Amino acid sequence: MAASTAAGKQRIPKVAKVKNKAPAEVQITAEQLLREAKERELELLPPPPQQKITDEEELNDYKLRKRKTFEDNIRKNRTVISNWIKYAQWEESLKEIQRARSIYERALDVDYRNITLWLKYAEMEMKNRQVNHARNIWDRAITTLPRVNQFWYKYTYMEEMLGNIAGARQVFERWMEWQPEEQAWHSYINFELRYKEVDRARTIYERFVLVHPDVKNWIKYARFEEKHGYFAHARKVYERAVEFFGDEHMDEHLYVAFAKFEENQKEFERVRVIYKYALDRISKQEAQELFKNYTIFEKKFGDRRGIEDIIVSKRRFQYEEEVKANPHNYDAWFDYLRLVESDAEAETVREVYERAIANVPPIQEKRHWKRYIYLWVNYALYEELEAKFTFAKMWLLYAQFEIRQKNLPFARRALGTSIGKCPKNKLFKGYIELELQLREFDRCRKLYEKFLEFGPENCTSWIKFAELETILGDIERARAIYELAISQPRLDMPEVLWKSYIDFEIEQEETERTRNLYRRLLQRTQHVKVWISFAQFELSSGKEGSLAKCRQIYEEANKTMRNCEEKEERLMLLESWRSFEDEFGTASDKERVDKLMPEKVKKRRKVQTDDGSDAGWEEYYDYIFPEDAANQPNLKLLAMAKLWKKQQQEKEVAEQDPDKDVDENES
Repeated sequence: MAASTAAGKQRIPKVAKVKNKAPAEVQITAEQLLREAKERELELLPPPPQQKITDEEELNDYKLRKRKTFEDNIRKNRTVISNWIKYAQWEESLKEIQRARSIYERALDVDYRNITLWLKYAEMEMKNRQVNHARNIWDRAITTLPRVNQFWYKYTYMEEMLGNIAGARQVFERWMEWQPEEQAWHSYINFELRYKEVDRARTIYERFVLVHPDVKNWIKYARFEEKHGYFAHARKVYERAVEFFGDEHMDEHLYVAFAKFEENQKEFERVRVIYKYALDRISKQEAQELFKNYTIFEKKFGDRRGIEDIIVSKRRFQYEEEVKANPHNYDAWFDYLRLVESDAEAETVREVYERAIANVPPIQEKRHWKRYIYLWVNYALYEELEAKFTFAKMWLLYAQFEIRQKNLPFARRALGTSIGKCPKNKLFKGYIELELQLREFDRCRKLYEKFLEFGPENCTSWIKFAELETILGDIERARAIYELAISQPRLDMPEVLWKSYIDFEIEQEETERTRNLYRRLLQRTQHVKVWISFAQFELSSGKEGSLAKCRQIYEEANKTMRNCEEKEERLMLLESWRSFEDEFGTASDKERVDKLMPEKVKKRRKVQTDDGSDAGWEEYYDYIFPEDAANQPNLKLLAMAKLWKKQQQEKEVAEQDPDKDVDENES
């Protein structure tokens, strides 16, 4: 008992404490431990023994073990897609395509957003020549993940390589409905150009510039037209781009490209107009490239006057920046006005004066008002001595002042005096507007009569006068005004006047009068738009026999325009006629119009400069109409050429596959 107690009281030895806790001189890092383990190859496993399969039973056993291994890996972590792909590729290597498909489908159930999985699946089908299966997979992929561009690219490429051009085009159209990035549109355009489908490419460009309305895309569209020889179309594209962006979003690159296009077409006056238009509206900081190109152009093709215009434009920009920075810097305004008075037109000078006098001094100090008053003095002197003009605006402001003072007779007297001294369109319009507000319609009639005596060529005045009578319910008087207007020997906008007259009769439901108006207009001009409008009127009349009358007008127009030199206008008429027959005509009517459509051929012509020297040859497109007797030999030649080409192709096919011919002969 005592012995055991003594043993229990025996002390357990304590762990020795580390007295020196300073770091060792040689430190061992985890990287060193790993490196030493690698060098000593402590964890290197021996390679598995090579196994030779001698019979089918061993092969099946090997497949069973491998599949079990793959399935175990998948069961451990279903989200690791690489395990699924390795499993499917192993099955594919054994030509077990159906099993590989099953694996890919199971993997898609786990993660259908994995792009690599779809790509590997489709590549397997294409590699094994399973085209329909591959199409099915691509359709599912682009339906599930339509924003993955790689699927669309590979799908269209596969269809194109298979020669299924229509199918590839259909895939591209489905893609464009999603409004993808710019490169996708370019791929579609290049696809059409590879097969010489220029018209289709133009249609795609039309949609492209609306989906991605950047300046660079409009420029690419115009250059596409220029590259294929459609110079008129290219010019229209540039003009539409300028109108599309307007003055709020002007970009110098667009105008530089437009000017260079016109320069290539030798339209030097157009180039100057474009540069000047842009320089007047774009700030100096944003127009450095514009100035540079304009200067180079004038040095190449301009004269001394053109170079001086560039210098003046630069100085105008400097003054614009100064007055924008400080609108009350009247000295800058004086310098600016002296510059524009020496070089610009009267309207431009007036505009600058109006802007200058709008900046009234903010405080009542003589030193500020002294400079400001001289702006008015100089403005009045300019109008009196240079422009020889009496302010219409001043007369109108004076009349409005008298009206505010409730002195209507004085206002009328002032406006009557102004019309007697300096009759201007603005004064007549202001006086008529005043009387309209007062509902003095008899006075308005008298003023319109005086206005038209002063300017009988002004179509807008005639139209406004007739509209006034229409509003007042005097239809016969309005019709008489229109008749008097169209009988004038000189008009500034006759097409607008005739259209207004025709619209007036249509509103009055006077079908026969409208028809007679069209006939009278066609006696003066045979423009294609008049014929098309006439036909559309007959179609929209809704009366019995309207289709026959519309068709009769198209036939009459086609006969009349056979001698027309503008073949594009004649083509426009036939296209309108064909659209009508497509909607309302029978099969024979459509076939008849199709036979009238021209053949589009490429020709060459010699180009001469202004001095009469030769400038080479240029290509252009011409239209050969079947109805023209003079063109019958050309059409026969074209038909013979097409027949010869077809025979050559059949001959080449026969030479490439002679065995097929032998087999057919033996059979």
